[in-house]
Amino acid sequence: MIEESQLKKTESNLTGAANMDRQERWNVSFCDEIDSEMTPEIIDELLAVSPFDSIDNSRFSGKITLRGILENDCRIRTFEKGEIVVRQGDWGNSAFFVLDGQLIADLESEKKTESSILGTRKPNRKSFFQRVAQLWNRPKTAEYRDVTKYGKSQQVNTLGDGTQTRIFLSDISQTLDDCKTAAIETGQFFGELSALGRCPRQATVVANSNCKLVEIRWQGLRDLMRNDQTIRTHIDSIFRERALKWFLLNTPIFAKCSREQIDKLVQLAEFATYGQYDWAGSFKRISERIEEHDQNLNLEPIIANEGDHPNGLIIVRSGLARLTKKFENGHKTIGYLGPGQVFGVKEIAAGWKENVSGAFDYSLRSIGITTVVVIPTKVAEEILFSDELASRQLVSQNQQPSEFESINQDFVEFLVKKRIANGTATMLIDMDRCTRCDDCVKACAATHENNPRFLRNGPVQNNVMVANACMHCQDPVCMIECPTGAIHRDVDEGEVIINDNTCIGCTSCANNCPYDAIRMVDIRNKNGDLIRDSTSQLPILKATKCDLCFDQLGGPACQRACPHGALVRMNTQHVQSLADWFNR
Repeated sequence: MIEESQLKKTESNLTGAANMDRQERWNVSFCDEIDSEMTPEIIDELLAVSPFDSIDNSRFSGKITLRGILENDCRIRTFEKGEIVVRQGDWGNSAFFVLDGQLIADLESEKKTESSILGTRKPNRKSFFQRVAQLWNRPKTAEYRDVTKYGKSQQVNTLGDGTQTRIFLSDISQTLDDCKTAAIETGQFFGELSALGRCPRQATVVANSNCKLVEIRWQGLRDLMRNDQTIRTHIDSIFRERALKWFLLNTPIFAKCSREQIDKLVQLAEFATYGQYDWAGSFKRISERIEEHDQNLNLEPIIANEGDHPNGLIIVRSGLARLTKKFENGHKTIGYLGPGQVFGVKEIAAGWKENVSGAFDYSLRSIGITTVVVIPTKVAEEILFSDELASRQLVSQNQQPSEFESINQDFVEFLVKKRIANGTATMLIDMDRCTRCDDCVKACAATHENNPRFLRNGPVQNNVMVANACMHCQDPVCMIECPTGAIHRDVDEGEVIINDNTCIGCTSCANNCPYDAIRMVDIRNKNGDLIRDSTSQLPILKATKCDLCFDQLGGPACQRACPHGALVRMNTQHVQSLADWFNR
């Protein structure tokens, strides 16, 4: 006779069911990423320091306790004098609090700090003769590296081993002579604007003495702000004064606003974050888990609901949002909005003109994590729609991307499901035109010293392939954990590129990329021999990926080389261009 427990097990096997513990927020603590520990003694020390000593523990309830935040969402970081803590242009998801020491922030530089000093790469364009010479001057070995070029700048050195490698400046005063700098003292926060807004770091911060910092990932900072008035007031005022004002000034819809009107918008605007996914572990693993259930729109939090009265003008600050419309018994995707794009202009303008309560034509849903700035309807009416001609122009310039309705709906759902909407230079290949000649790959190899930077492979939908080539994302999560700044965005042009000289092969960028666009390769000398670590004798790894041929005058070689016009590099957020290409 079969026991009850065995029967349940048999039934489970028959149905193909599998049990697992539900993922909790703190399954992976922030300390795990650098193999450190927030001990009870360290937490007690932190709670004795202002402003943490004034936090009312009773305001925290449920699973998210004050000590839990400090134990799991914080970690102690130490930096020696001259070490770079964050670089301008880096992506980050954490803020810092200075426990001890002083740092210098490079706020404004007349002469930009040399890229090599910060561990990044200066984008020098190749001349015409250099471009011609690379056709016959290619190494015979793939992934060849000239190790003699792995030298150090006179002002920069490295410290630490493995993923703990850091870059420090040997002469701070000389490096920052031409910069407008500000001191960051003990007891101050920095980096909170980038952490909460999910935007690039606005300044390079260097330790001016031996420093002890508390690094707080954005989830913990968010919860501290929710429960503590002092920290919330401090960080909210800095965000409104600096980040929000800068963001509004650079949003086209407010281009004609006066400084007084911008100041009013800053005072009355609201900042909101939508999304249920925390950065517990690899972004790639999380995105894959989400993708399995992506058809269930309940997993995409509603930012604005079709048919609701518009309580405000919604501007996407970071992330992506899906536009959907009711269709039969479900919803269909109309398009998506990225950073800087606006939702609700038409509805608010119509309501103001006709003096009626309008309703949203579409629903707006968060894909992953989306942050938005909301301008209350009354303020938007007063500032943006007081002039009828100006209001008509705003409506015409901010029509929602209905062009998506002309594209096959399966293809639209594919773009959103795979998060391809994040790409600003996505490689799309029309497989009806592609003859598999591989001229695109050969051109890429010829341009990069026999080192092809992408694979002509990837998911296919409606006979369009999205190749495994770097998409140069709007929100490049690959940059977040790079310890040396080797993977970075070019400040002027926006390409995401890798400095081979400062890449240490830690694999952080490759592990975080959700699109399998970064490869780790064994590098070789001109004889084809593997270059090995002198201590462990293991092959040296380097990260490699598409750099959009940023040093070539003609742009991406893959696109120029395709003889049949099958390949294009496309910003998938430019809806009209995508629709024109798809329906050509």
